[in-house]
Amino acid sequence: MTPWTWTPRPHGHRTTAAVALAIALTAAIQQPAGAEPRTPTTLTEVKAELQRLYHDAEVATDKYNAVDVKVRAQERRVGTLRSRIQATESNLTRLNSLAGAAAAAQYRGGGLPAEVQFVLDDDPESALDNATLTRRAQQSTQELVKALRGTREKLRTRTDEASAELKRLENNRRTMSADRRTIEQHITAAKRLESSLAEKQREQLAALEAQEAADAQAEWVDTGILDQVGTQATPAGRKAIAYATKQLGKPYVWGAEGPDSFDCSGLTSQAWLAAGVTIPRTSELQWAQLKHVPIATMRPGDLIIYFSDASHVALYTGDGKIIQAPRPGRWVYVSPAASMEILGVVRPDA
Repeated sequence: MTPWTWTPRPHGHRTTAAVALAIALTAAIQQPAGAEPRTPTTLTEVKAELQRLYHDAEVATDKYNAVDVKVRAQERRVGTLRSRIQATESNLTRLNSLAGAAAAAQYRGGGLPAEVQFVLDDDPESALDNATLTRRAQQSTQELVKALRGTREKLRTRTDEASAELKRLENNRRTMSADRRTIEQHITAAKRLESSLAEKQREQLAALEAQEAADAQAEWVDTGILDQVGTQATPAGRKAIAYATKQLGKPYVWGAEGPDSFDCSGLTSQAWLAAGVTIPRTSELQWAQLKHVPIATMRPGDLIIYFSDASHVALYTGDGKIIQAPRPGRWVYVSPAASMEILGVVRPDA
């Protein structure tokens, strides 16, 4: 489906006045000697550069989280393979120890001893097809030896599979480390830029950001959208909102999913997990895999996905508000739903 996209735009004289005031108050931020030509010199330029750096960091964070999900899944698969290898090795050891007994029994009377039949019949390793193996073993010790060789081949195959999984896991970890460095570079650059501002300039920057968010929200509300959207959450939606509300004030940390800190999708995925619904870990996958609903029919508990690359997500709580984990240096807080570019809405409990 094609999502209805909400893009905040300058809202008349209020935004113009705010920008003019910011520029007038700050004049220009002093550049250090030898600074690059593109260093921002006004608060509006600083704001734009911070938004770019933090957006890039959030994109990298989403990629990191996606790799982390794959790593954990591969770890589980490797663990399963190792368990199967261990079971096969145990089975092989038992069969080897009993092969001699089987041969001796056949030599004496042509049959299998009771203890061999019991092991073959009770063996939990499904790949050996025990019923068939038992019938064959009863016919000939040669068939039993053949089955043992087949077990060895299965063991080798499983070992190869486990090795391949481990190799892919190591490659993913290297990719994850590269993503980690990218994220840290963006965050460090943004923090360096913010720390270069005087206290008064930081206050003015915060006021400018708040004013622009309020202007965008006012424009969105003026469309009458809140008269159309749902106001009642489902029982699961209420649980998700209750969980997110309890996290207010906790810091944003990239890659975090609680309990002491969160990134944006860590908060939304854990909120819905608390409601008994498992959803994808990243905002990109939440956008790709969850049911899309028109903005006009969204309800509390739905997730609002932001920006054209689906790099940010927040939990809609009703009355035009969201709970979100915004970016490094900030905390989980309530903010206007339309303060950022809305890509669309998804529903976890559809």
